[in-house]
Amino acid sequence: MSRILAFDYGTKRIGIAVTDPMQIIATGLDTIHPKDIMEYLKKYLAVEAVEAFVLGDPKQMDGSPSESAQHVKGFARTLKKAFPDIPQHWIDERFTSRLAHAAIMQSGLKKQDRQNKERVDTISATIILQYFMEQPR
Repeated sequence: MSRILAFDYGTKRIGIAVTDPMQIIATGLDTIHPKDIMEYLKKYLAVEAVEAFVLGDPKQMDGSPSESAQHVKGFARTLKKAFPDIPQHWIDERFTSRLAHAAIMQSGLKKQDRQNKERVDTISATIILQYFMEQPR
């Protein structure tokens, strides 16, 4: 089998999570600056088979698109253009950052390590991927 990659897109950082080849476990992979993401993915896909991309769908509490939705949609178009054979799936990402912060607080990390925003983005991507994996396919 091949892996699934998930993205928590932000204009400053993109958190990335990945499944194992058997698609049982979601793990944080990396946090990349948006300008570097396509080169990163080209290198990653050269050595790993990826079956699908999962993108966090940013929404307001009422379900309407958030302000960052246009940026994520642009990223999705860029992904589709660069990797047209890899399907994209969308997962509601409301509360993922809050859940990531809660997980970090409970982790026992030192204060300085808990304030690492890259860690929050990677954990958010992992939560998005976990949500996707829990859905029936």
